[in-house]
Amino acid sequence: MTTTYRILITGSRDWTDHRAIENILTTAGALAIAQGQRLVVVHGGCPTGADRIADAWARWHQNRGQNFDIEEHPAKGHPTEDFGEWPGAGPRRNAYMVRLGADACFAFIGPCTSPRCRRTEPHPSHGASSCADLAEQAAIPTRRTYSA
Repeated sequence: MTTTYRILITGSRDWTDHRAIENILTTAGALAIAQGQRLVVVHGGCPTGADRIADAWARWHQNRGQNFDIEEHPAKGHPTEDFGEWPGAGPRRNAYMVRLGADACFAFIGPCTSPRCRRTEPHPSHGASSCADLAEQAAIPTRRTYSA
């Protein structure tokens, strides 16, 4: 048994459904505690959306003495890695987070709102979808939640 339970949170920058993320994190935290493990919440460090919601949840619980850690991996200004320039920095960072490993990945995917995207039909956001794809390819159990 590992001493940590690592969960990778990936999601759209404009994700606003706090409850969806908080419910997943609460369940993961309870599971970690029941198994005597330390919960590690891994996310991409975006100041908005799913990353921010996950980070706020984890910090709130840390401040109340929970045995939870936060592992933040911003695409720009990462303390140990240079993911290069945009637009490739995000996908390279996502691949890095997946390579670090996780016990589970939870993807919170909204519709694409990228001004760079040339697709005309509605489709899911690229970054969170791609990160979830990488996690699945790495045999990390992955759950996707979509918003309209």
